[in-house]
Amino acid sequence: MTTIAVLGAGKIGEALLSGLLHGGRSASDLLFTERHPERAAELTARYGIAAVEVADAAKRADVLVVAVKPQDIDPVLDELAPLVGPGSLVVSLCAGLPTSLYERRLPEGTPVVRVMPNTPMLVNEAMSAVSPGSHATAGHVRIVEEMLSCVGKVVEVPESQQDAVTALSGSGPAYFFFLVEAMIDAGILLGLPRAVAEQLIVQSAVGAAKMLAEGSEHPVILRENVTSPAGTTINAIRELEKHGVRAALLAAIEAARDRSVELGKGHERD
Repeated sequence: MTTIAVLGAGKIGEALLSGLLHGGRSASDLLFTERHPERAAELTARYGIAAVEVADAAKRADVLVVAVKPQDIDPVLDELAPLVGPGSLVVSLCAGLPTSLYERRLPEGTPVVRVMPNTPMLVNEAMSAVSPGSHATAGHVRIVEEMLSCVGKVVEVPESQQDAVTALSGSGPAYFFFLVEAMIDAGILLGLPRAVAEQLIVQSAVGAAKMLAEGSEHPVILRENVTSPAGTTINAIRELEKHGVRAALLAAIEAARDRSVELGKGHERD
């Protein structure tokens, strides 16, 4: 069995470990690193997975999943560099960081697969995009896709598209949460109790997402089906267009893409 070590057991790291267990992996085939002892003890008690040091993870694991914050990558790579073995597969979950960074800093020929997941991994509904580095084979990509399928859906994209993926689906849940927050506030403004407004909007979001995921109709058709002539919805849509909501979303996602590019460029000369 392949041994998987998750380096960095934050929310995404923990969600991956939990998903792998629910997907049939044995706790004995999983490891994790965590710099806070209290957090490490909590996760071991919850999942039965051993907490280890980075050096031990590098020696024992076949797959090393790097799930630290992008700004914390340098010390992790410094520690991994002399320890990564020739048979190890490195999987990066760090936004904006290219596979070339890992390939420069780790031993020659190390296979690297870049992944952009998102936080619905916490409820096994992640959307993850994977891109192989120059030394990763189709077999390496299959390993990563099988691992991530335990926590949601997976698509393979060229690495040149990863910054766009980061902006669209990586940050995407935050856009929906922002919209839901605003709609709940609108319900309160119109006189509804907060709890009622929240229930109305959250269930509407769940239902709309299910229609998108399980149906075959384009979002435009689904929106038009709710929009009656001279009705309430078309008046609301007119105001959204008048206030430039569509343009604001386009600009926001472009800004997220640009920040992802910036994060990668910060390591170009490492």
